[in-house]
Amino acid sequence: MMRENGGGLGLERSSGGGRGRKPPAAGDPRRAIDEARLRQQAIGVKLRQMFDQVVNEPVPQEFLDILRRGDEAASRPDED
Repeated sequence: MMRENGGGLGLERSSGGGRGRKPPAAGDPRRAIDEARLRQQAIGVKLRQMFDQVVNEPVPQEFLDILRRGDEAASRPDED
């Protein structure tokens, strides 16, 4: 089970059946597939949320300065 832990991603492992959930029966592969799809969907949602957070973070000024210096150096004529 996944839970958000103070801005980070925490993973919880449940011991045993927990919350009345039983493992899928060996003769019911559709239930196992449905549960796997639900887990994958939950992981995908969390990954998209984390990606959106990273994309929306401001770019550090030091990194912007490095990019600016690189652009300036590339725009100067070669002095060979």
